[in-house]
Amino acid sequence: MRTPKLSELPPSHAYWLEIDTQCQRLTLWKGGTAFFSCLVSTAKAGIGQEEGSGKTPHGWHYVRAAMGTDAPVNAVFRGRRWTGEVYTPTLGQQYPERDWILTRILWLCGLETDRNRRGCVDSQRRYIYIHGTPESEPMGQALSHGCIRLSRNDLLYVFDHAPPGTPVWLHG
Repeated sequence: MRTPKLSELPPSHAYWLEIDTQCQRLTLWKGGTAFFSCLVSTAKAGIGQEEGSGKTPHGWHYVRAAMGTDAPVNAVFRGRRWTGEVYTPTLGQQYPERDWILTRILWLCGLETDRNRRGCVDSQRRYIYIHGTPESEPMGQALSHGCIRLSRNDLLYVFDHAPPGTPVWLHG
């Protein structure tokens, strides 16, 4: 694991996110002070940058866009748009193979050329999100299709503190 250089860290007054894929943990920082921490679920396929790999990318990113501000809790998203559906266990049983993207979306964009930005490793073009998942899905286990899944309440908290532009460091 490469530790970020001091010059890479956001200013002491700024929020930033750290996602440790090995520990399956997200930490919300304000400068050098850990402010909040929760379990996540990253990719079942492991770590990797390549398009179509189903893997979670590493390196420095930022929140490119935040979606779902006015959507209800458990709103179902497809193509970054609310479908009008609200997830229930019954809906989940009707579509058991669906990769549920719920409640809110923080869309990530890579900051490191040829690692997670541009070409076949571009996190934004891979649609790498931090998003909600059904409460029945376990946290702390790598089970996603490449994105970073959070429980509903943890996502709502992070969403309120990580607006577009927030730096995100993924490592493991």
